Amino acid sequence: MKKSAVTLLLPALLAVLVWMPLLFLAGGSFMGVVELTENLAPILTDSSGYASWRLLPQFPTLRPYIELLLDSPQFFVMFWNSVKLTLCILAGQFLVAVPAAWGFAQYRFPFKNFLFTLYVVLMLMPFQVMMVSSYLVLDRFSLLDTHAAIILPAVFSTFPVFIMHRFFCSIPNAVIESAALDGANKLQIFLYMGVPLGAPGILSALVLGFLEYWSLIEQPLTFLRNKTLWPLSLYLPNITADKAGLALAASVVMLIPAILVFLYGQSYLEQGIIAASVKE
Repeated sequence: MKKSAVTLLLPALLAVLVWMPLLFLAGGSFMGVVELTENLAPILTDSSGYASWRLLPQFPTLRPYIELLLDSPQFFVMFWNSVKLTLCILAGQFLVAVPAAWGFAQYRFPFKNFLFTLYVVLMLMPFQVMMVSSYLVLDRFSLLDTHAAIILPAVFSTFPVFIMHRFFCSIPNAVIESAALDGANKLQIFLYMGVPLGAPGILSALVLGFLEYWSLIEQPLTFLRNKTLWPLSLYLPNITADKAGLALAASVVMLIPAILVFLYGQSYLEQGIIAASVKE
């Protein structure tokens, strides 16, 4: 019994440490200007001493959220930019990555292993490595300073193909052969057998994609000069003593969609992580 309690205690402590910054963030978003100024004076002003923080506000107020949701039109513009970018990227990845992953998993063609290895190599390259070449290509096609400059490169990302490929490979050949013997053509097998049976992998890739593209920073800063096109991840008002609450409230609102998607797709996300860690 004691051993079981100790086994549960360590994960509980780690969970508290992980969630503590979010709890501080949520609590701070309900603090008033006076309380935030008092707590953060050594950081936001030239006063000496150390900053302090409370888990719960002494005098809770909704003023930061009212100011954010009613008096900050720029916030809503950037929020809908994030929605547009994320949904378009995920829809494009569904149309491109699902057939690509199915092809790599179920068909034999020349240089298949080489091409898939190339996919993996491209997946391992960070954005900084591809930034200059991507910038030149987008400039050549006059796509800079448009949302297409963010959407198109992400649509053809190799990571969702890598994730979905694992799940499509796990479909028994006997199932595919049975469908073919019953008269189903290749397109029907893909639509009515491959997609439903590979749904966990598809959803896993989409959840991972949402968590990544909802918080894009480097790509918008590189390819978008017009700030009206910026996503919500770049929204951060000047953090002064009177705007600290607004910044904290904006961070909480931005976290809500990511948390909801994570909670909904947690099981699929775990399956995707497991699939990505398995060697060929």
